[in-house]
Amino acid sequence: MKIIIAGNGKIGSSLARQLAVANNDVVIIDSKSEVLEASESVYDVMTIEGNCAAKSTLIEAGVEDTNLLIATTDLDEVNLLCCMTAHSINPNIHTIARVRNPEYTEQIIQMRLTFGLSMAFNPEQITANEIIRLIQFPGFLKRDTFAKGRVEIVELKINSASPLCGKMLKDVRSVVNCNILVCLIVREDESIIPSGNFILKDGDRIFVTSDHNSLTVLLKNLGIITHKIKRVMICGGGKIGYYLAKGLLERGISVSIIEEKHERCIELAQTLPNATVIHGNASDQKLLDSEGINDIDALVSMTGLDELNLFISLYASDCNVSMVFTKLSHFELNSAMHKLDLGSIVRPNEICSDVIIRYVRAINNQAGAALSIHSIADGNAEALEFLVDRSTHHIGKKLKDIKLKKNILLVNITHGSKTEIPNGESSFKEGDTVVALVKTNGSEVIYQLNDIFEVEK
Repeated sequence: MKIIIAGNGKIGSSLARQLAVANNDVVIIDSKSEVLEASESVYDVMTIEGNCAAKSTLIEAGVEDTNLLIATTDLDEVNLLCCMTAHSINPNIHTIARVRNPEYTEQIIQMRLTFGLSMAFNPEQITANEIIRLIQFPGFLKRDTFAKGRVEIVELKINSASPLCGKMLKDVRSVVNCNILVCLIVREDESIIPSGNFILKDGDRIFVTSDHNSLTVLLKNLGIITHKIKRVMICGGGKIGYYLAKGLLERGISVSIIEEKHERCIELAQTLPNATVIHGNASDQKLLDSEGINDIDALVSMTGLDELNLFISLYASDCNVSMVFTKLSHFELNSAMHKLDLGSIVRPNEICSDVIIRYVRAINNQAGAALSIHSIADGNAEALEFLVDRSTHHIGKKLKDIKLKKNILLVNITHGSKTEIPNGESSFKEGDTVVALVKTNGSEVIYQLNDIFEVEK
């Protein structure tokens, strides 16, 4: 597939990496030569310096025979004009625009055809929604849902005090007394699809799949005390902070926002009259103490600086805040980073990439495309949900008689309203949905369900 990415910022760069690895023909347009040179030296892409909304630049990029254009510049107006121009040149092109201004939300929906838009996405809104989901189910570092919310893959961290520390995986169910599957483990910087004899140890990050009720029992039996979140402190009053505060207030949760820019404080106070807006530097420990950091249920560090977010989150953890969220935009995640008490690490560019990659794969494979795609384990694995249709191989066959490709694990089968953690005796039928976990390091891209099976000789 031929894809043009207009804007080589954090999201554009993340998309370029994932799409180029998947053997797509990627062209990046940006007005800054230095960022283009960086991408060209790292990824197998073509770059063009210029104005992505200009017809001449788009033609130079080959828009006339391009399948998809993704406009991710910092300016909503440029992204919309870029999509309109591309669509006027090539009416068959799919277009995706980054639109961040909440004032545009309603008219984007009404004028989608006018703008030639296939899809619009708001990184800040998507990120805020992800945090709200976690706040509503305290105890997990990350949650990804499948089967219309009936199945989840969640992330937990093992510490020395955990009842699971030192236990073999085959003994985990007897410890937690519920039906779960530990489908992936990250130890140091290695992602592992474990066997039953794998022994868990302090510092492991485990990814567990089951239904909502079983995961609630899991938290209880692990001694992870959860309670309803009533008070949240947000450090940073940018767009993510705004959307997050708005969503929490609508759910009856008390919100305080610490913002350094006085003008922004006034804007927030006017648009969010029920929030407590504090003018100050969120890295000031005395300010955090005076605003009651020891009495809050959750803290979200959402400033524009990764270093500042790290500092604030570490202090919140030291104050025993039960839920901590740390936004990181630039720092690369590694084992050293995960040893810090940063709570849930939020990476907006990766969250948005998941949404767009799903759309791209659907275009690539209209029939049998994944219903949902979630990147987990710092991008080292994917969880994909598929519908079993009449073209699916091995319908009705027991899993013990089916050979999957290397680094792939079938983690759930949903039959109507019933979900199942599969074993060797399990099978799937037409109309079921299945969730497969795929380690992505060096693996081929999985576009449809049949791609997970070894070819029979």
